[in-house]
Amino acid sequence: MRVLIVKRDKLGDLLLTTPVLRHLATARPDAEIHLLANDYNAWVARGHPALTRLWTYPRVRDAGRLRPMLAFHQVGVTLALRRQRFDVALVMGGDESPRGIVRASLCGARRIVAYVASSRPRRGVTDPVPVPLQGHETDRMMGLLAPLGVTPPVAAAFPEYTLPAGADATAREWLRAAGIDRDRYVVLGLGARRPKKQPSAEQVLRWSGRWKREHGLDTVFMWTPGPADARRYPGDDALAAPVLAQRAAHLHPFRGGVHEAIGLIYHARTSVLPDSGLMHFAAASPGGVLGLFADPADSAPAARWAPRGARAAYVEAPRQVIELDDAAVFDALAPLLAPPASAARPPLRAAPLNACRTDTG
Repeated sequence: MRVLIVKRDKLGDLLLTTPVLRHLATARPDAEIHLLANDYNAWVARGHPALTRLWTYPRVRDAGRLRPMLAFHQVGVTLALRRQRFDVALVMGGDESPRGIVRASLCGARRIVAYVASSRPRRGVTDPVPVPLQGHETDRMMGLLAPLGVTPPVAAAFPEYTLPAGADATAREWLRAAGIDRDRYVVLGLGARRPKKQPSAEQVLRWSGRWKREHGLDTVFMWTPGPADARRYPGDDALAAPVLAQRAAHLHPFRGGVHEAIGLIYHARTSVLPDSGLMHFAAASPGGVLGLFADPADSAPAARWAPRGARAAYVEAPRQVIELDDAAVFDALAPLLAPPASAARPPLRAAPLNACRTDTG
């Protein structure tokens, strides 16, 4: 059985899909699994042992900018996929994805499995599945395997990724320059699509000061650079400014890219991050994470998007993270701040050679 999984979302969304890849490969050893992702998120699954082949397509729209010439490249990838004659395509995600359904339909699979929200037939979908009313995003995606005769795993499965070598090297160099040892700092971030999930400047200063006093841990402070009204992506410079103005010796600002941030997260004692893609990468890293959530009635509650991992926890405020009591935060964080049983960090997982091919058309 040849299976194509279509996943067109962001980094964190693809990371949450990795348990589905592994479970499908285990439950259906006869399945030859291919993944179609975009040129931004594909690296997350590169080298995954469940995959036979990783296909990537370029995004015609990137950060609000149109790149029309790349549409021709997309056509080439689609034609190559049609020649594969897939038995089934899974439009992976916890909700209906109209664009994902279109992309799967263009790939010419004999069957298309997708979540469909309405009772009306969705063109191209041969195996519509009702959208779940509850459940974690990874569990919801597991439900898409039912038409293939695969039941969900008994225990919650954790996401996994391989830290790119470049991100590891850059992180180590940054730490050397900052005079910080691996495992001797906490990553604290502001980046979140919803301001109500961000800690205040006062919380950042109180929390980081306490980590230094009680645990001897420095803080690597991350935020999204730029103004709040930036067209490309809202930034957090205004929120970060009062923190930076204190010039605290134990607090080290970081304004680098996503890959570099993931590298620093990987080597941290632990991380404290709002609901975001970086939070999910921290959950899959050795140090784990405390995720910050707010307003459970929101479209992105902890019940659906909480971090998953061996060292993952979260706190959820009734309305805004700034309302959280410090005691609640530190109670949840205490197990993650404790020194590890062994000082040695686990080795980086190298992508297995020839585990899967990566194709762009």
